[in-house]
Amino acid sequence: MSRIGAVSLVVPDYDEAIAFFTGPMGFVLAEDVDMGDKRWVRVVPSSGGAGLILARADGPAQRAAIGAQGGGRVWLYLETDDFAREHARMRSAGVVFEEEPRHEPYGIVAVFRDAWGNRWDLIEPAHPA
Repeated sequence: MSRIGAVSLVVPDYDEAIAFFTGPMGFVLAEDVDMGDKRWVRVVPSSGGAGLILARADGPAQRAAIGAQGGGRVWLYLETDDFAREHARMRSAGVVFEEEPRHEPYGIVAVFRDAWGNRWDLIEPAHPA
């Protein structure tokens, strides 16, 4: 059996990214291993599932990708079983949503941006897996 365990997210600074994900996003710091010139940093949603490897940008090309890894599209999806609760919690923690929640055939959804401009969906699926 295979599954996606994590996705790498290029960030400008490890500690800034840890603070954002463990603060407003409500994630848990699962690993933070010093590897000399870099760190292995993994954050996961508090309910589990696939996590993010927070990768500090190294060089101009990676710095240019910060906030644009999805090419301007929503490319990260944070699922919840209670949209209203999570939306209110995230807004009160300072997360900025681009739109009001909307009902789609696939669930309740609203687009937000992380601290670096990556676009995400907060979504309560209509038919949870």
